[in-house]
Amino acid sequence: MSARVLALDAGQTGSRASGSDEPERVVEIGGLVTDRPVVAQLADRVRTGLAHLGAATVVAIGSSGLPGQGGASELLALLAGTGVQRVLLTHDSVTNYLATLGPSPGVVVAAGTGVVTLAVSETAMARVDGWGYLIGDAGSGYWIGRAGLDAVLRAFDGRGPATALTAVVQQEFPDLAEAYLELQADDAKAARIARYAKVVTELASTDQVCRTICLDAAAELAHSAITGLRRVGLGAASRVEIGMSGRLFGADVVRGEFVRLVADAHPDARFSTGTGGSLAGAALLPSLAAASPLSSLVDTASR
Repeated sequence: MSARVLALDAGQTGSRASGSDEPERVVEIGGLVTDRPVVAQLADRVRTGLAHLGAATVVAIGSSGLPGQGGASELLALLAGTGVQRVLLTHDSVTNYLATLGPSPGVVVAAGTGVVTLAVSETAMARVDGWGYLIGDAGSGYWIGRAGLDAVLRAFDGRGPATALTAVVQQEFPDLAEAYLELQADDAKAARIARYAKVVTELASTDQVCRTICLDAAAELAHSAITGLRRVGLGAASRVEIGMSGRLFGADVVRGEFVRLVADAHPDARFSTGTGGSLAGAALLPSLAAASPLSSLVDTASR
């Protein structure tokens, strides 16, 4: 009888867990705060998943904000007494890749609150961005949300054009001059700011400020995808697979501009959207072939 697997997708906005016997049953759990140690937070979310979904001997996780090697061993130790015997831990760029393209060569851009791009050829891999909201994640939901708030405050100061986004932001912050103080004090500031991405993309069809932000975000995402392909040797002449994963690609303005820019550089590119996202990819980790270039990115620990 095969081991029961608990799969976990741990992100900044929220985390999701499912069991291998009922993969369609998904438990929603709180998101990660990536400017604090992540492994202990993962242990809490695994325990919550086990409590809702039942015991498992294998835990497979795709997560944001991971430390270097050693995280799986630390996590396994924190799960003592739960019955978990094996942990597979990897960055969510890997699980998003698996869910979108499987083991095939290509590039996947995973764009939600944060963003990370992973390119894979038969012999090489390249990760682009995914460096967190403070110094990276160009084109992400956080990036768009922050740009939107910046535009609102520029308009408030008289430094920038008026935008319809102002009225929306004032529903949460009636006194715009106080907004930065409240946000700085919020431990969940990254997710809170990223939520404005939905408003910005929705207003893009009627508001030029919001449209420009969305087009700039798409350009950043396309630049990361093209850079990743170049780094693994998949040039313009290659018929490459382009995976688009994450909520941000649900916005027509972002997805359309991303496809246009990547297709300009790779005319024979084929675009696809994965199903299930990082959670579905996490469930595939135990069956990932050792020969796959992706396997070197999976940190594993067993009792």
